Amino acid sequence: EDVKPFTPEKSKEIVMSLQQPAVFCNMVGNWPALHWNVEYLSAVLEGKTIQFRLGLKTVDLVPQFETSCSYVEATLEEFLAWSCGQPSCLSGPFSCYDYSKYWAYADYKYIARIFEDKPEIFQDVRWSDFGFPGRSGKESTLWIGSEGANTPCHLDSYGCNLVLQVQGRKRWHLFPPGDTSFLYPTRIPYEESSIFSKVNIANPDLKRFPEFRNSTAHVVTLSPGQVLLVPRHWWHYVESIDPVTVSINSWTNIQIHHEARVEEAITRMLVCAIKSAENPSDGDLWLNPTEVEATSHEINLQYLNKAVSAYLKCQETSVSGQARSSSTGAKQKTNTSCKRKRREAGCEPESCTLLTQECDFPSPKAEELQKIPFGPHLIQVLPQSHKTSVVGAVAIESDGEDLLHENEEHFGKLQCKRKRLLMSNDCETAAHQMDSDCSPCTSQTALSTNDLLDCLVNPRVISLVAQLLLERMRV
Repeated sequence: EDVKPFTPEKSKEIVMSLQQPAVFCNMVGNWPALHWNVEYLSAVLEGKTIQFRLGLKTVDLVPQFETSCSYVEATLEEFLAWSCGQPSCLSGPFSCYDYSKYWAYADYKYIARIFEDKPEIFQDVRWSDFGFPGRSGKESTLWIGSEGANTPCHLDSYGCNLVLQVQGRKRWHLFPPGDTSFLYPTRIPYEESSIFSKVNIANPDLKRFPEFRNSTAHVVTLSPGQVLLVPRHWWHYVESIDPVTVSINSWTNIQIHHEARVEEAITRMLVCAIKSAENPSDGDLWLNPTEVEATSHEINLQYLNKAVSAYLKCQETSVSGQARSSSTGAKQKTNTSCKRKRREAGCEPESCTLLTQECDFPSPKAEELQKIPFGPHLIQVLPQSHKTSVVGAVAIESDGEDLLHENEEHFGKLQCKRKRLLMSNDCETAAHQMDSDCSPCTSQTALSTNDLLDCLVNPRVISLVAQLLLERMRV
């Protein structure tokens, strides 16, 4: 019999109450999804192609956002051939990209979509063990990458994150919500529910972003069979450190405040309105590929009204619920997130049913929560012992019993001057023509639209605007 260290109820209590990242060990030993290595998935997909994002392994001072990457449609068989260094004829679309210079990432793939003709595979993922009955692979996303594949540092506006590592290892650099100002938040490239950092965590430009020195990184190397909890609003930069990696994640909407949706609606309206007014010839790739297209002002206004209505309805429900049951307390209700890639999930801003799909999680009271049972089965992701631009790492062994502190030189030395990306292959040029406005050596120029937006849609400003707007609606 498979005995887990925590019951579903206890796991859910931990996920709901813990406000710092932690790793669950020995919780998924009987999950069929642990067999989802790339070879297995390739056989299941039977030659079906998926989109890969390709980026340069060269470590620059500027984050390698999705807007500056190349994209190819390829099979997992071709991906494996490429990552193993086999002849270019076997790697198909990857043949234009030298494995020694590039990484590839099939990121953010909805399992429900890529396995739509094989729904039985959804049951291989069992989030019910963490206290979420009915949640399976259908409500999860798949990530397949090569060594060096990474996600730029960002925070998610909605929900918290549970991540299962299946194949290979990934290194996570996490920063608490209180470090937001040190990470220089930006909404360009724009993507709903994702706030990016201007800082390249792998190689920070401390001349341009001096406050980054004040940030506190929590670093962990996630190994197969482990599940990472990323609490709401924790910043994270993630990188694959093995030749091939596979991860599965799911966002859980615990204690999401409806204000977050209002804030995102305000941000969408401002960014789309201002950036759409720019001269298209400027060539600023401001819209993240996951967003597909800029939505119109009319649609954005509808979306804002729905978000405000959802907030007001929630407030009314909460007040009436407290009146009916003052002894037991009212249950908080939160909406199911559409997350980023709203179109891939089939949810458009104008049709997103903010008021219909709900999850009701009881709001935990601090005095009722037992002490978090840290130990070999639940390991804290601790802050680094020193603040430095060269990022160290805390590796968790697969049995979860030991924490090994490593000094990594993976990210290389800081560079004072940006490198120009000179391509010799025609296949590589289009998506990597990067601007040089971030160089500390360039002369001061006039303020840009992005400079204005960084101030207008700063999380602190948007939060204040949302409060003022909601106060107006209450009156």
